[in-house]
Amino acid sequence: MTNPLLAETGLPSFSQIQPDHVEPALDETLRRNREELEQLLASDVESDFLTAIAPLEEMQDRLHRTWSPVSHLQMVKTSDELREAYNRCLPKLARYATEMAQDARLFRLYKSVNDSLESQEETPERKLLEHALRDFHLAGVDLPEDEKKQFSEIMEELSQVQAKFEQNLLDSMAAWSHHETDEQKLCGIPAAVLDAARNAAEEQDMDGWLLLLNQPTYIAVITHADNAELRKDFYTAWVTRASDQGQASDEFDNTALMEDIMGLRHRAAILVGFDNYADYALASRMAGSVAEVTEFLEQLAKVAKPAAVNEFKELQDWTGKKLNAWDVAYYAEKLRLKNFSISDEELRPYFPLERVMDGLFQVMQQLFGLTAREEQDIDRWQPEVRYYSLVNDRNETIGGFFVDLYARRNKRSGAWMDECVLRKRSKSGVQIPVAHLVCNFTCPASDKPALLTHEEIVTLFHEFGHTLHHLLTRIDYPSVSGINGVPWDAVELPSQFMENFAWDPDVVRDMSSHFETGEPLPDDLLLKLQASRVFHSGLQMVRQIEFSLFDWRIHSEYDPDKGARIREILGEVRDAYSVIESPPFSRFENSFAHVFGGSYAAGYYSYKWAEVLAADAFAAFREAGLFDRKVADRFRETILEVGGTADIGAAFQAFRGRAPQIEPLLEQAGIVTTGKQS
Repeated sequence: MTNPLLAETGLPSFSQIQPDHVEPALDETLRRNREELEQLLASDVESDFLTAIAPLEEMQDRLHRTWSPVSHLQMVKTSDELREAYNRCLPKLARYATEMAQDARLFRLYKSVNDSLESQEETPERKLLEHALRDFHLAGVDLPEDEKKQFSEIMEELSQVQAKFEQNLLDSMAAWSHHETDEQKLCGIPAAVLDAARNAAEEQDMDGWLLLLNQPTYIAVITHADNAELRKDFYTAWVTRASDQGQASDEFDNTALMEDIMGLRHRAAILVGFDNYADYALASRMAGSVAEVTEFLEQLAKVAKPAAVNEFKELQDWTGKKLNAWDVAYYAEKLRLKNFSISDEELRPYFPLERVMDGLFQVMQQLFGLTAREEQDIDRWQPEVRYYSLVNDRNETIGGFFVDLYARRNKRSGAWMDECVLRKRSKSGVQIPVAHLVCNFTCPASDKPALLTHEEIVTLFHEFGHTLHHLLTRIDYPSVSGINGVPWDAVELPSQFMENFAWDPDVVRDMSSHFETGEPLPDDLLLKLQASRVFHSGLQMVRQIEFSLFDWRIHSEYDPDKGARIREILGEVRDAYSVIESPPFSRFENSFAHVFGGSYAAGYYSYKWAEVLAADAFAAFREAGLFDRKVADRFRETILEVGGTADIGAAFQAFRGRAPQIEPLLEQAGIVTTGKQS
């Protein structure tokens, strides 16, 4: 039987992929790649970019085509069998990656091709080679053989432990639910969430409502449930996920794994000559030093904390009592309603998902002249998943993307964009890029469509910014196309830039349509929504800074003699910057998958770093006109199309005509300061 994971063209055949396909497909792909690498290195042909590097890019793309569908299904439709196959493969992948990166022969090949380039211009080819040579050193190509072996073993173990962290988190969420038969105890919870809970109960042959521990349900309960005990129960379950405080504490506790992860990262960084993992991570980032990142975050905190303190004081003064952590979102929503006469649930009926998607695509069309065309005959992993072709104004398909928007029990929480197919150019032509756009919204009820909160709309626009970054690339080499090779502290620039359109009054009006009457959002509600953007912006900013400094400090201050000091450092950061007191049982860190799952390790600061760039970039559109095509084309050409082939600082300067400034972000957040912030 043909293994669907070995197909080298077209889209993945998701419905045909079975767990027993995974390991054989990976083994075969790695075998082929190793065999072709040996043939390439043994060749007597004089090496240039076309004969030496292009085949290596083909190998990378082949591996991506095999593994990308597996890692994607592990996040959106996992099972015990798939997880076992996935976990068996992780050490093989880590071993192969380190083996390639530590191959001195391969390093010499890249260096020889780089030295042979006649032009000194910053071409995509030269940038690819520069990245590759840097990454060889970061993987220990210069190390003695015994230390290379140590580094390889560390990377293998790290891949497994990080995956186990994520799996414990998913399992701990799936293991918890709240079954309720007393409707009075559910007062205040949005109807859409209750409809989903009733459906979940029916699926389990239960009466009443079964509230699951997924993101939309948690947010709905903590923000809207009138019953304080229910809010406390959900809050407690959420902040103790995968910890020693949870109901299934022994089975899914991530505490020991976190310590292992930190130790392994530190050992890897030390082996290749860095003081700590934060220093190691900066080798491929925009930021130049540990001190620069620390200063950036502390500078933002000095601006944001006074605003946050005032906001929280106003909230507690209004309620007339000291608020518990599980009460803050509930009373904040009440205060927002009082101040702006607007609530999420008042807005939700105006934002059926279909209309919001149309509005999102209209923004894209106005900015870049692109059209999203839904395709029906595409293999997918869930019936409700959709696929769109991205078509330019010459009716040429330049990319495509899957959309998976609803929460499920076997699906990771949160929202993200991932690469399905990478752009590349070969003898057979251009392989167009394809993305996965994933969110976790509440499913539609039988008698009404999926209705979004405005916060969910912002999330959708955010992930679509990442999607455009992947799809609009004009770089033909997979290792530096799309988001690949982009410094991690700049990768959030397109996503946070796109968020701003979800707040623009004309955009919001055009994508609103009451699901019963078809009426757009009334002007009075629209004005209130605009005014509410800065509501508790200080608290939101301080929360992000808290997460960022915690991540940064545990990686930059790690001491093998003392261990990671995770809870100690988190406590110090909270003492210095947090405004809302966390209860002693909180184990937020045990579910901090951004950091301990790997993607944002020593990089959570990237959200704030890139937000400065995004706010300043969007200011250029406000100055020229929101849909000014000249500005949009310049943004597309300098930021979205260049992948990892441009210095982002120089690219931003080319777009904006100057270095980025922090003032647009502070203005956007409604935080008034005196003096210029650098």
